[in-house]
Amino acid sequence: MNTVVSELADAAALCGRITTVLEGFLDDKAQTAAKLGMPPEVTQCLRDFVGVGGKRLRPLLCLTGWQAAGGCGTPEAVVGVAASLEMFHTFCLIHDDVMDDSGSRRGAPTVHRRLALRHGPGRSTSAAERVGASCAILIGDLALCWSGELLHAAGLTTAQLGAVLPLVDDMRSEVMYGQYLDVTTAGRPTTDVERALRIARYKTAKYTVEHPLHIGAAVAGATPAVREALSAYALPVGEAFQLRDDLLGVFGTPEVTGKPALDDLREGKHTVLAALALQRADREQRRTLDSLLGSPALDAAGAAHLRAILTVTGARGEVEDMIQTRRAQALRVLDTAPFPSAATVSLRQLADSALVRAS
Repeated sequence: MNTVVSELADAAALCGRITTVLEGFLDDKAQTAAKLGMPPEVTQCLRDFVGVGGKRLRPLLCLTGWQAAGGCGTPEAVVGVAASLEMFHTFCLIHDDVMDDSGSRRGAPTVHRRLALRHGPGRSTSAAERVGASCAILIGDLALCWSGELLHAAGLTTAQLGAVLPLVDDMRSEVMYGQYLDVTTAGRPTTDVERALRIARYKTAKYTVEHPLHIGAAVAGATPAVREALSAYALPVGEAFQLRDDLLGVFGTPEVTGKPALDDLREGKHTVLAALALQRADREQRRTLDSLLGSPALDAAGAAHLRAILTVTGARGEVEDMIQTRRAQALRVLDTAPFPSAATVSLRQLADSALVRAS
């Protein structure tokens, strides 16, 4: 492995390079906006958002997919493609926070909340919130457009771009469908575990893990055997990642997760955790779940009561078991996958870091 590839294999080095690409791109956009007399806060919001943190999981998996397929492409092009995935993820998160009316993300106020404060003076609270949400949607739309620009500016050959674009199109469509399922089931959780898993598969497993791996592998001209092995690894890891996220959304510590502890419970997300609890609840527990899960007025005491039910019914423990089962399934795939050893090591590390996350 040459020096450049070795550097990129290090997660911290890759995250630094991704940030550099994104900041340089946004600097150029800011200069263009200034020449046109456009509001500087638009690019500044995106700079603040991408610079405040994030795991850069999708870019890391994009590079790892490139490695898994032999690393035949140029590292610079893969970094550009990876940066485009992070910009697309920025779009998803900004819109997701608007839909969920979340107050914080990565330990900082969400984009729509910051914009509501910025444009609040002289407006009623409801008007300021409406302006904040509208502006955040538009900034998210720009992030979506600019993710495409980053992809096309990455320096891919015609053949590489032809292989990557259909995968990007599929990724975008599937995550939108997953989000649609999530939105339409929120506030109405049921005992349907399969539906909850379908949401996890399309909102997270394919979008977060499978597609980034396939996109990176496509740059390197992946064989069918490599693509098949990547999917066999990605889907259980991605589902486990969402299951862990669901647990953290209910039982996590906001100071660690960077997200409020009540949001998922107040929204009544249709998660595997909720579905299992509803399946196993006795009459009194079911009455409590029906009245509190999805209640906008849920307070800390009610949330504590819900957490106790989610635990005592065994739902929390079963979700933990499901996470470990999927992790083991993914790691077994790596035992026989046709990947170079460096890629296999990276995928093992990524599975551990993604699934064994602090509360």
